[in-house]
Parts: sequence; C-alpha cells; structure tokens
Amino acid sequence: MITEIRETAFAKLNICLDITGKMDDGYHSVKSIMQSVTLGDQITIIPKDSGGYFAKSNIKYLPTGEKNIAVRACRLFKQETGEGPDNAFIKIVKRIPVCGGLGGGSTDGAAVLRALNREYRVGLTRTELEAMGAKLGSDVPFCIAGGTVLAEGRGEVLTRIDPMPNCPVVICKPEFSSSTPELFAAIDKLKFRARPDTEGILAAISAGDLKEIARRMFNVFEYALANNRSLMVSELKSRLLDLGALGAAMSGTGSAVYALFYEAETAKKAAMTLKNEGHVSIYTQTMNEIEI
Repeated sequence: MITEIRETAFAKLNICLDITGKMDDGYHSVKSIMQSVTLGDQITIIPKDSGGYFAKSNIKYLPTGEKNIAVRACRLFKQETGEGPDNAFIKIVKRIPVCGGLGGGSTDGAAVLRALNREYRVGLTRTELEAMGAKLGSDVPFCIAGGTVLAEGRGEVLTRIDPMPNCPVVICKPEFSSSTPELFAAIDKLKFRARPDTEGILAAISAGDLKEIARRMFNVFEYALANNRSLMVSELKSRLLDLGALGAAMSGTGSAVYALFYEAETAKKAAMTLKNEGHVSIYTQTMNEIEI
C-alpha cells in the first residue's frame, strides 16, 4: 500500500523566447529553447480514504482546490488511466519564486503526473505523459522530463536537442510579478526591434559554446513590460553582468531574471551579493532531462 509519494518539481528557464504568430484557436505560437534547472518545489502526495483531492502549500495564498494545478493533475491522471489515489492530500513546499516565469505551477502539475505514473507502475511513456500534461497547460509537457528542448506551437510541440553545457545559474526576481495574459495582450500591439537568434543558439548548444549561448539569450517579452518594470529588469541584467555573468535574460513572461556563469564560486558570490542588496536571489544549476 502506497502511503506517501515524494517528487521534486524542477524550474525552467527560457534561453530564448519568441512569438511567431497567432493560431486559429486564439493562442500565440511560440518558439523557445527551454532549459530545466535543479531549483525545485518539493511535492508530497499522501493518499487518503476520503475528502477528494486537496493541496496545501507554505505559500498561504496559493489555491488548495481545483484552481491548484497539482490537484487537477491528480484528478486528470485518475480519469485518464484509472490508476492512482481516489483521494489525496498534496503538500507543496514552494521554492520556485511564484509568478516569475519559471514554470512553478506547470512543473508542480508535471511532477504529480510523473510521480503517479512511476509509483502506480502505469508505464506511460514520456510522450504519453507530455500529451496528458498538455491538457493542464502549455508548459507542462516540457516540465515532464525537462532537459534542453526546442518548444513550438503553444509550447507543447517539443523537439529534443543537444543538452546545454552544465553551468551555474543565478535567478533573481524583481519586486513586481508579471501577468501572463496582460503581457500576451501587450505583445500583440508591439513591433519588435529585434528577435532571438534561435538558430544561432541551437548551433552554440551543439558546439557546447556556453559563452555564445549566453551572448545570444533573448526574450521578446522584455519589450512588453511597462517602462518602470523594463528598467528594473534591465538594471538587474546589468548588475548580474557586473558580478561576472556571461549573459542574462528574463524567463517566460517574467519577472524573474536569470544569468549563466562559468564558475560556481563566482555565481554563488553574485547570488549572495544580490541577496545582501535586498533581492530575492537563488543559486542553482542547469540539469539534464529526467528519466521516465
């Protein structure tokens, strides 16, 4: 009898993020190179005899019922496979900054699907779990296995590419949080001054050239930020470069900014310096895909 299931839900970065159009269903089409990092939420699923599915987190304002993606993932897995608990308490220890563009909600949902598939020995493949995850959200399919991936469509069309060189990362979240719907609405009204060189980054990844990857990182959503918020992101990126980063960019629709480094010691010092300056600052590392 399964009494407790534990899983880590890993954060994601957008090494580049471009909007390539709008689809017939109203969703924007994207082109993004996505990368997972070792920073993660801790998920514990505890099967219960009654009470349905509910969640609790160390972040008090996060939803506990159906608005919580981990709850929806638990219910979806049961509906799709007939396996898994009929009732469960899902404990979430949030370590990924909320509303940061780091996939914190999506990765919690993905972790639930991954954990239930393993512990109940259902045997779904990565592709099958990704298809199930797409019913929960656009970033969930990537978060099933993570690693280094080219994402297209709504974000659910995934192409496995060469892994990025493992490197230290510093994530820093400004004081504001971004609204994804608002930024997508704003981006429709913009003319981009530049776009990510996705092909150039793919070539740099294949060559294992971390410096070139970092130099080319770019996110069009930085254009969609209000002026004061755009300034905050720009200042954080500049500060990270001053502290030894190879390159810095905003992840997703923000507001978190991340930077790649050569040396762990330099990255750790940068994270501590930013923390001492009053920022939410986290040291982490890139990681390879998860075995399913």
